[in-house]
Parts: sequence; structure tokens; C-alpha cells
Amino acid sequence: MEPISEVHNCDCIEYMRGLPDNAFDLVIADPPYGIGEDGLKNHSRSKKATATKYTPKLWDKEAPQQPFFDELLRVSRYAVIWGANHFISRVPIDSHCWIVWDKDNGQTDFADCELAWTNLPWAVRKFRYRWAGMMQEDMSNKEARIHPTQKPVALYGWLLKTFLPKIGGGRVFDPMMGSQSSRIAAYKLGYDYCGCELDKEYFDEGNERFERECHGIIKMKDGTTIKQLSLFGD
Repeated sequence: MEPISEVHNCDCIEYMRGLPDNAFDLVIADPPYGIGEDGLKNHSRSKKATATKYTPKLWDKEAPQQPFFDELLRVSRYAVIWGANHFISRVPIDSHCWIVWDKDNGQTDFADCELAWTNLPWAVRKFRYRWAGMMQEDMSNKEARIHPTQKPVALYGWLLKTFLPKIGGGRVFDPMMGSQSSRIAAYKLGYDYCGCELDKEYFDEGNERFERECHGIIKMKDGTTIKQLSLFGD
């Protein structure tokens, strides 16, 4: 049976307010960190190659306020929240299981790792996966970057495969899905998914990416679509 993959172009706080407690088994959130990674900063720091030019949107001026985190923890049994080291006062501070993503990015101006707070009852876990501009861990299946803070599908796949079987559930929520890497990973692993994205441009580009990578549907410049089944032999 094909997994449910439900997405909404809406304000995630308003959406979550309409949900019951523990509506999801696992929420993986990548909110703004409040450090200015929203288009211009990423481009200006590139030294080795021309960086992708993202449309400056100024959504990363500050991290979400407390109501976002309150709702996030209410609607899911377990949570993974990226960037919590930038806004630790807004989440429960104690955690057995921080997630460390080692980006293996060498000598650059970007952070060596990204951290995620969780309320999972296990020990700290680390995932090593190169993600440094044009250099990616899996260059034979290089991901197109459509969002300035895009994370690799492989990272979300590792999170889901590592933790969902342990917590005994399969319904995933991403409140700010951006490039939809989390959606692609959930779909390919057979987990039900729900996601929100407020920005219409990111929402539409993410949907096109999902259709291309999961269904082989490519949207042409004239608005027509083609389907290439041969791209998805696995």
C-alpha cells in the first residue's frame, strides 16, 4: 500500500492548533535558527565555487517563539528539533539523545556539525554525511539544492530508519518542510507523512522535487509534464 503523503501550504502553528495531542509518532522540525541563513549569507560565503543564488526572503532573522515549540511537543509523541543549540531556552533543556550531524565539510566558514535536540530515551547519536556546497557524500546521486538550509534526504532517511522502529510508530510530521527532503525520505521508506510550508515558492518547488524523485514526473517549462519511469528502477 502506498504511504500517505499529505502536505499543506499554510502556517504550521495554526495547523497544529487544530490537531489532537500525540497526533504523530515523530516530528522532525528544521525551524529558522535566527542566524541569517536565508539566501544572501549562504551565497556570500562561497569561496571554492559559485554558490546557488537563492531568493533572499529574510525568514531567518530569529527563531520561532515559544508557542511554536509548545504546539510541536504537544502534537507528537517524540520530537527531533534541529538547531536547538541556538534557542535552547525555548525547548526542554534536558535530553538523553542529542543528534549530531557531522557535515564533513573540511576547512570552510560553515559549521562542522549541526545539532538536534530530541526527547528520545536513547544515547547521543551521530550521522556523518558530507554536505559542503557543491561537495556531497553521494556525488553519483547529487541532490539539486532548492533551499538555502536544505538537508540531505539521506539524513532524514537515517533518522527515520534509526528511531521509528524503536518507538513503534510510522506517522511523521515536518512543520517547516522547505525542500521536502523529509517527505521524500518518508515516502521512499513507506512511512505516512504530513508536512507544512508557509512560503508558496518553496512549497511549489518542493512539490515538483517530490514528484520528480518519487514518481518520476518532470514539469517542463511550458507547464506540461512527462513521466520517466526508467529513472526509478529501485
